Amino acid sequence: MKAVIRKTCGALSCAVLLAVAPLAHAEWPDKVIRIVVPFAAGGSTDLVARKLAEGLGERLHANVIVENRPGAGGTVGTEYVARQPADGYTMLMGSVSTHGSAPCIYSRLPYDPVKDFTPLTVIATIPNVMSVNRSVPAANLKEFVALLKKEPEKYSFASNGQGTSNHLAAELFKSTAGVSMVHVPYRGSGPALIDLVGGQVNMMMDVVMTSYPYIKDGKIRALAVTSPQRSPMLPDVPTVAESGYPGYEAMVWFGMFAPANMPEALRARLTEGLVQTLHAAPMKTYLEQQGAQVSDVAGPAFSAMVKDEIAKWCQVAKKANIHLD
Repeated sequence: MKAVIRKTCGALSCAVLLAVAPLAHAEWPDKVIRIVVPFAAGGSTDLVARKLAEGLGERLHANVIVENRPGAGGTVGTEYVARQPADGYTMLMGSVSTHGSAPCIYSRLPYDPVKDFTPLTVIATIPNVMSVNRSVPAANLKEFVALLKKEPEKYSFASNGQGTSNHLAAELFKSTAGVSMVHVPYRGSGPALIDLVGGQVNMMMDVVMTSYPYIKDGKIRALAVTSPQRSPMLPDVPTVAESGYPGYEAMVWFGMFAPANMPEALRARLTEGLVQTLHAAPMKTYLEQQGAQVSDVAGPAFSAMVKDEIAKWCQVAKKANIHLD
């Protein structure tokens, strides 16, 4: 290459050319980094992504923006990221919905949650809380289960929609406890919680961060949380496991994914930036205030977690006969 250059330019011009040549490929990042959220703006995934984008942008000295691409339970935006180049400029704020339950309920999922992505790191985990309307005569989970067994099909539970993570969490509980309830799907947690408060439905499993204000104000009664340990936001509320159902767990999680086949050096640098941002005080404090816990699961461990989640929720969906076309 140098020999060719010498034949086509003088000594001075060659020196300039050789000095500038390495700058033709500027170091990453040299343009905007996008975090695609496959849900509408204003939801929990979107809010966490925007806070994360601020900290990550400062750490990488780059412009990091959030781009919402909602539709079909998160599968539209997820497929979009799967088709992008693995150059570090497009990431997905995935979740238990896009990479845990979606492969189990959609007969024609437009992406492979394992093969089409490079798992970077889990962002945070959030427990659901099982809450009932104040008129339900049950002060704890044991009493609620007794009601369900005494009068099968009398009680109903709300969800954010058919096949959503909190729908599956409730189905897992039904199967674990051996009880029956009527499922009432809504379009999101907002209207579902309003009807839970109003008594149109009897029970709902919902993330702590959105149910907490209603619990705090005494509008609904919390019976149990779905995490292995109690939630710091609800320290007096026992877990489902300690209420008589050991091993029960149904966590909501957010995780950052890149398209498949990302170069290892780039993956490592991007993951490092994300992890450092997550453990910095501003982000960690924000997540804890929302009832979320920062996760240390990254790289291969995250990949293994995704496979485990798919296996778990597919078993639940199959048993409950949940499928979407």
